[in-house]
Amino acid sequence: MKPDYLIVGSGLSALVFGALMANSGKSVQILEAHEHPGGFGHTFTMAKKYTFNAQLHYVWDCGEGQTVNRVLKKLGLDRDVTFERYDPNGFDRMRMPGYALDIPSEPEELIQRLSVLFSGYSDRIRRFVNEVEKTGAGLKILAPPIEPTELLKHPNEVFCAVQYYNSTLQDVFDKFQLPQAAQTLLALQWLDFLLPPNQLSFYAWVALFRGYQAGAFYPTQHFEHVINSFVNAIQSRGGQVLLNHEVTNFRVTDKTVTGVEAMDLTTHQTHEFTGNTVICNIDPKKAAKMIGEEKFSKKVRRKLNYEYSASNFMAYCVVRDLDLRDYGFGKWNLSHTGYQDLNEAFAQMYERNDFSNPSFAITTPTLLTDARRDCPEDCQIVEFLTVANYKYFKQLRESDRKAYNQKKQEILDSILDVVEEHYVPNFRKHMVFHITGSPTTNERFCWCPNGNSYGSSLTPRNMGLGRLNHETSLNHFYFCNASSGYPGFAPTVWTGSLLYQRLSGDVILGNG
Repeated sequence: MKPDYLIVGSGLSALVFGALMANSGKSVQILEAHEHPGGFGHTFTMAKKYTFNAQLHYVWDCGEGQTVNRVLKKLGLDRDVTFERYDPNGFDRMRMPGYALDIPSEPEELIQRLSVLFSGYSDRIRRFVNEVEKTGAGLKILAPPIEPTELLKHPNEVFCAVQYYNSTLQDVFDKFQLPQAAQTLLALQWLDFLLPPNQLSFYAWVALFRGYQAGAFYPTQHFEHVINSFVNAIQSRGGQVLLNHEVTNFRVTDKTVTGVEAMDLTTHQTHEFTGNTVICNIDPKKAAKMIGEEKFSKKVRRKLNYEYSASNFMAYCVVRDLDLRDYGFGKWNLSHTGYQDLNEAFAQMYERNDFSNPSFAITTPTLLTDARRDCPEDCQIVEFLTVANYKYFKQLRESDRKAYNQKKQEILDSILDVVEEHYVPNFRKHMVFHITGSPTTNERFCWCPNGNSYGSSLTPRNMGLGRLNHETSLNHFYFCNASSGYPGFAPTVWTGSLLYQRLSGDVILGNG
């Protein structure tokens, strides 16, 4: 029987949309090429005892009444899927030669800490932080669904946001003439975007920075439980989530998408799947090429002309007989750079593939929750993340597999040298397992073109009114993924919820 919604891909926005539709009584069928659901949110197990989440590290917008909480309540999951809050006194700990800053939840406390470090600049720091607050409030009002009365009530905040439409984070740093070291400390969670300040949209930085200030979280029972809960919400209401099914073609008749052809990767047989409405969670640009770009309107074709985000390098490690809390780790992330200037750090690693002085983030999932499901009792998980160039790694992997593996080891060694010098002496002696992932790993296991981590790149060009949304110009066919919404855990939950709200009329996120 033809489902109401045939969903291509099981990334988080698709699972949220599917769970909400199934909950409302609609029939749902999801096709996923991977052996695990969840896209970048999937969890994998190594050596039969260590579990790692592919890309998610910490999340926001999960507090009472916020987006994620509203969706979970709608699905009756809010008591089962819970979150632990990071330390509000320092959820992001920024470290660079000569400076250390713990980012607090309270903006006033942030101003005070920066003013102590940069005593001659306290007025500029205050004006910058206040501008961030005002811009963030304006962006919230301008986010769909827009309520006209809110626009009229808060004209100053809206105007403040609009003036930075084409601005990078660097543009705003320059406007307020912040000292270089202060800029670096404020932007040191740049690996959440994989863009340096001189390329990163100010809007994107404000949304994420303020989002985490309002509460940085980690799931009590790890991300696997979150993904499985959405899958169960679909299946328990009669829906299907079919894994190992790669979509090879779309069926289109007279500007109407009627279904897809998909190969069962376990049998290599191709089957046809149809639906009253088709929701596309795979990369929109890739889907458009499969369908035929000429079938889309000029407006949509323009929006499909986005650049992919940069890719990343991950190291998933396990240490034994070592308590990382003794070395300054806990309910927070730590970001390190050896450079005063993050624009230069990015250029060295991404453009010149030089990781001799790496900038990277450290996260310790085992310390964020008491639910010890990721490794044995005498072990702890620690993960390292930095930026990496897809073209470079792809060429290396295809031309010289040995050199490719050596480069991955070289990057890990550079990171571990810094860790042992500045944070955990003899870290390597305690490391009992590690595995590294490059941009080509992203492409193979997360099916993302060019190994991209966030869909479209979060530059001003891609963040404005010309950004792709759910509209495709084809009948009964909608986009629902990071490039047609926004990337990250909370933004993809928002993307799936907003599409559900638009198609069902059932209000979750607000009026509109």
